[in-house]
Amino acid sequence: MKQAVLIVDVQPCFDPPTWLVERASLLSAAFPSVATVERHDEDIVPFQRQLGWHPAKDDQSLVEANHVVIKHGYGPTTEAIDLLKSFNPARVLVCGIQAETCVLAAGFALFDSGLHPTIVADAVVGSSLDRSGQLGIKLWEHHFGQVVRSYRELLD
Repeated sequence: MKQAVLIVDVQPCFDPPTWLVERASLLSAAFPSVATVERHDEDIVPFQRQLGWHPAKDDQSLVEANHVVIKHGYGPTTEAIDLLKSFNPARVLVCGIQAETCVLAAGFALFDSGLHPTIVADAVVGSSLDRSGQLGIKLWEHHFGQVVRSYRELLD
């Protein structure tokens, strides 16, 4: 099966665990990949005004990918979706930071664009609300159905 991977916001300001960076890096090396980096621009997305916090203004991806796309806000950009479509995958594997927000938003964007999103359950973490990521995985399964439980399944 032809697959691509989307790495969502694995960047310093979100303090990802080492194991997440390692797993996302293994997936990125095995499949065509796009990584997103969330950056702050209050004129585009009012994080500070509405939520009292914001991502960094100059973060970089901690995962090497075929393409790195800067975004502002929760969802991936049209550029990221178009790059993933250019790989013509049967499904898009998704891993990264904030399973119940940014990762879930990526799932909706992929689904709405006609792609087949699949979360890699042991390659995501949640927000401070649920660092385990289980809430996001349950929401993903409810909305999209496609869950790979272990990244190791993909690398065999």
